[in-house]
Amino acid sequence: MDSIAELRASLGGAMRDGDPTLSVADRLCHACVDLLDVDGAAVSLMLEGSSQGTFGSSDGLSRQLDEFQFTFGEGPCMDAVRAGPVFAANIADVAETRWPAFVGSALDLGIGALFALPISLANSHVGALDLYRHAPGPLFGNSLLGGLMAAELAALPLLDMISAEAELATSGQGEPAWNQLASLARVEVYQATGMVMAQLGVGPVEALARLRAHAFAQGLTASQVAWSIVERELSLEPDNERTDTGGRHR
Repeated sequence: MDSIAELRASLGGAMRDGDPTLSVADRLCHACVDLLDVDGAAVSLMLEGSSQGTFGSSDGLSRQLDEFQFTFGEGPCMDAVRAGPVFAANIADVAETRWPAFVGSALDLGIGALFALPISLANSHVGALDLYRHAPGPLFGNSLLGGLMAAELAALPLLDMISAEAELATSGQGEPAWNQLASLARVEVYQATGMVMAQLGVGPVEALARLRAHAFAQGLTASQVAWSIVERELSLEPDNERTDTGGRHR
């Protein structure tokens, strides 16, 4: 890429003129892979410190990394929303101690470096652009600048939905576009949490903690465990320290 202006134009052009079968956010993530020195990208949404879903991604691995952040309640996206850009150039480094559970799962997926750049609306961080690379190494030069530009551009699809909702509210027609964001929320997790509350007679915090603990012990995501509970294929035990015949915690 010859200039910053050309890089910005290419990112914007990909969102405007990219594959029509993809969402605008997905197009932006694919453009990050094409134009920056990264192997994958995802746009993660956050609300009140909790991951709400993946708004766009370049591949399934990016979405799985986002799922792990929700499952473990830690990760670069969450830190980026709280405190600004996160750069983890080598997550295998013994000095990298920020996200012990998340990093272990990311390493198992062959991830070497992770970067998270906050996405802002109305001076508030509402999510992050998550970038990963299989090989360790810093994000620098045009790749860093391009990532920051992409994080700015990632706010545009959200603004479009907010504007569409305002128009619908004014006209009184149709369903609010903001419901598209609500659909990103991990509904299955909250449904499963309610079922665990009823089964075990515990509160919502403990029910969600048990669900996440089971996911961690089994090497699954919270959503995978939740679907098993919702489909009544899994029932968490009152004593979550009990082990099955394979010696794994249930």
